[in-house]
Amino acid sequence: MATDPVSRVVIVTGAAGGIGTEIVKAFESEGDVVVGLDLEWGFDLRDRSMCAAEAQRIHDAHGRIDVVCNNAGVGAVGDVVDASPDDWTRVFAVNVFGLANLCASALPFMRAAGSGAIVNTCSVAAEVGLVERAVYTASKGAVLALTKAMAADEAAHGIRINCVSPATVDGPWVRRLVEQSDDPASTLAGLEARQPLGRLVQPEEVADAVVYLAAPTTFTSGQQLLLDGGITGMHLVT
Repeated sequence: MATDPVSRVVIVTGAAGGIGTEIVKAFESEGDVVVGLDLEWGFDLRDRSMCAAEAQRIHDAHGRIDVVCNNAGVGAVGDVVDASPDDWTRVFAVNVFGLANLCASALPFMRAAGSGAIVNTCSVAAEVGLVERAVYTASKGAVLALTKAMAADEAAHGIRINCVSPATVDGPWVRRLVEQSDDPASTLAGLEARQPLGRLVQPEEVADAVVYLAAPTTFTSGQQLLLDGGITGMHLVT
């Protein structure tokens, strides 16, 4: 069945919790038709054929794909010595290869329409070194580079591609790390303190940035929107 012509069709990965849930809500509040995908619901970005089938299904059901939000991601703790081969494979399979799988599946429909927007969830880790985050940081550096490369490839097709890079987000993964630490209160305080603005980024703030980047009135592509609490722009000396 065709959707309302003023509504966009938006795909959001990693939609089952945290940032993803807020992204879904934010687009729905704009009146968009949102298709949420998540491993928890049986969708595996690592499977290229599954991505292709899902993109086709969404296009068949709604007649188009206007926005793709590649939000799904996994993390790993440790430096390059501690990181196992499985850590590298697991994180890159989702954060980089999975993102590429869905983009490769949705872009032909966007190209045919001559329009569209893709917003990737990156991280401030792509800009600054974070202790004990070697694998995760490397994967997000790849996401930033891939965002720019895809933006260059798709500009001629009228498709804009950007990414949002938050600092530490007050989401499920961070909360688990805090709760599993020896001193949760001290760990949380340390995470808050490394942002010059003194707090964690809220998932709703990331969602608002994603909606902004996806808006047809946002005339930018190949860019990174930092929600970093001042990490990259300030060095506070007291």
